Amino acid sequence: MGEFKHLVIVKFKEGVAVEEVIKGMEKLVSEIDAVKSFEWGQDIESHEMLTQGFTHAFLMTFNKKEDFTAFQAHPNHVDFSATFSAAIEKIVLLDFPATLVKPTPA
Repeated sequence: MGEFKHLVIVKFKEGVAVEEVIKGMEKLVSEIDAVKSFEWGQDIESHEMLTQGFTHAFLMTFNKKEDFTAFQAHPNHVDFSATFSAAIEKIVLLDFPATLVKPTPA
């Protein structure tokens, strides 16, 4: 099995300091070696009808599912999850083994 992905798509509650939440997430992933890579983005192009109010996507990559499991149980993740959950109005989570179809050119 290849890499394992953790995709989080959210709509933040009104009045949330989104930048602070993102800084907290960046700090979290930098402290946990099990996270191979982390990227995030804010939607700027999609039609409101299609986004259903979701504004941000976060993608973490792990070498294997066991690394993701270790990440979930890590005390720093458990602590941050409470903060993150309090800031979220709506959320979609997808955790899946990745199938690479087109690799990044060298």
